[in-house]
Amino acid sequence: MSAATPGTTTAALATSVTWHAVCRVSDLAVERGAAALLDGVQVALFRLTDDRVLAVQQRDPYSGANVISRGIVGTRGGVPTVAGPMYKQVFDLATGRCLDTVGRDPLPGEAADLVTYPTEVTDGVVHVGQPG
Repeated sequence: MSAATPGTTTAALATSVTWHAVCRVSDLAVERGAAALLDGVQVALFRLTDDRVLAVQQRDPYSGANVISRGIVGTRGGVPTVAGPMYKQVFDLATGRCLDTVGRDPLPGEAADLVTYPTEVTDGVVHVGQPG
């Protein structure tokens, strides 16, 4: 991985995000997760059927395991989702919001929702932004 400065989505974002080139979009299977490591932080990448790539934290806040990229991709009301592979909480991939806690609480000190990361595909390369 290397830091990159692709075009950005907003001016405000450009000043506070370090972009990392992580892989080619063709390296990602559609509706399957993949893990990447950004300066010691694990993220889960998901390529959707429309070739958008979304990134969320890899750590499952309900189990504490780094497994979100192994979750099941789906949709709820047109919203792309991933179901955690451990206890099946459902998260909105675009916002990270937990849509279904399945009656569980996150681990102490963990937020119920997933952290999201900005993504961009430039010349076929997936870049993930890491807030600085």
